[in-house]
Amino acid sequence: MYGTRPTRPAQQVPVSTHPVRRAVGPLPWLAAVAVFFAAVQLAFVVPGSGPAWDETVYVSQVGGNAPAAFFSAPRARGISYLVAPVAALTASTTALRIYLALMSAAALFAALRIWRTVLPTPVLVGAGALFAGLWPTLFYGPAAMPNLWCALGSLAATGWAVRTLRGDPRRAGTTTGPASAVALVALMRPADGFWLALPLMLAAVLVPGRRRPSLCAALAGGLVAGCAPWIAEAYAHYGGLVARLHRAGEIQGGLGWNFAVDDHLRALAGRTLCRPCDIGWESPATAVWWAALPLLTAGGIMAARRAGRGFVALLAAATGISTAVPYLFLVEYAAPRFLLPAYALLALPVAEYLTHMFARTRRARRPAGTVALALVLAAHLGVQLSVLSHVIRTSHATGARFAAVAGALNGMGVRPPCVVSGDDAVPIAYYAGCASRQTGGHDASITPGALRDLARRVPVAVLVTGGGAAPPVTRGSRVVTLPTGRIHLLPGPDAGRSRG
Repeated sequence: MYGTRPTRPAQQVPVSTHPVRRAVGPLPWLAAVAVFFAAVQLAFVVPGSGPAWDETVYVSQVGGNAPAAFFSAPRARGISYLVAPVAALTASTTALRIYLALMSAAALFAALRIWRTVLPTPVLVGAGALFAGLWPTLFYGPAAMPNLWCALGSLAATGWAVRTLRGDPRRAGTTTGPASAVALVALMRPADGFWLALPLMLAAVLVPGRRRPSLCAALAGGLVAGCAPWIAEAYAHYGGLVARLHRAGEIQGGLGWNFAVDDHLRALAGRTLCRPCDIGWESPATAVWWAALPLLTAGGIMAARRAGRGFVALLAAATGISTAVPYLFLVEYAAPRFLLPAYALLALPVAEYLTHMFARTRRARRPAGTVALALVLAAHLGVQLSVLSHVIRTSHATGARFAAVAGALNGMGVRPPCVVSGDDAVPIAYYAGCASRQTGGHDASITPGALRDLARRVPVAVLVTGGGAAPPVTRGSRVVTLPTGRIHLLPGPDAGRSRG
């Protein structure tokens, strides 16, 4: 038509044929940490390892290679429940190790996953890697011991509590998660459950603007539920709760003011148990990271505060410190596994600080600083793996010694059904397939007279290590000398008869 302008064809915006890249969330990275954790356990810790002393007690309660060992007052049955599905089916230590390695890696992934809405991916992955790279974490991953599970439960409980206190809409009105995690820790070790729940409960009722009385009540309920089997057993077998608590304190050397910080420093060189810890400091380099931990934690709290996550880092640090208090100041001996819950939680603020330092060096375009930080972390991991190698060798040597004595016992006719007493009787009896019974000490469960009467029905051996004096119960026994000590075979129809 006249008077109209011809229209121009609309310009077409070029459409990219390349796929849109989506930001990668934390889950693949957390899965990579869990896979690394499982792979190191399966490759280095599991092969050739035999059950340690405490493991034989826990596993024997639900199956394994021998009758149930005496269950002393401080112990709780949580780890026995965890290993029951495998121990009830097979006596294979390797099968049990593989099961626990895979379970611990999956539990680490699950515990870290809880924090995914609270912490950025680099911090969360860094915390998981730092904790998974410690030699006690790696060594006890496939072990039938409760401490790592207390650590993972503590990490999960604190993460759920933080989400609830921050008003996470996906956690609104839901307190099942933190209560269940506290119950798990208390089921494993009741005292650890208490020291975990305490700061979380205080935060739920005292922090202005974040008060959640329902969370406090749920945490208390979880603590009671987790301790219930231990309390019920106290009344059934130990003369009541007060009596069991008193006996547990006696076995642990008497709970009270005991400064054990220096003991834990020395134990980091590769001592799985330092009792008494009157040894020299064999390798101070193994404790450099431990000495730097308070400074790194403080730096992480300040870095998190600038990023708007100060409350999260502060609560994680406070809870971690709370779980460490009894082992640093109330127990007179040291074992690196005791502090695993503290390490799991303190890894969060430490990762905050390290992430902040890496970001700072990148912004300042200082590649030398980034390389220096990477080298420090690599050196730290190298130290941890070196100590792990030493601990594994020591553990294998101890297991081989137990197995050798057990083999000698079997060769002398001490075969199931049988009873072993004396020095190192608990693990050696497990290796030999025998019951262990002690006439004195922490595991006293039979009188000398009853032990001699028992020898008239089944083979009974009393072990004496080194050049120690034989107890009176061995009077009239047959003595067999071994490189590690002596075996006293009590008089009986089968105890002195060699079968091979």
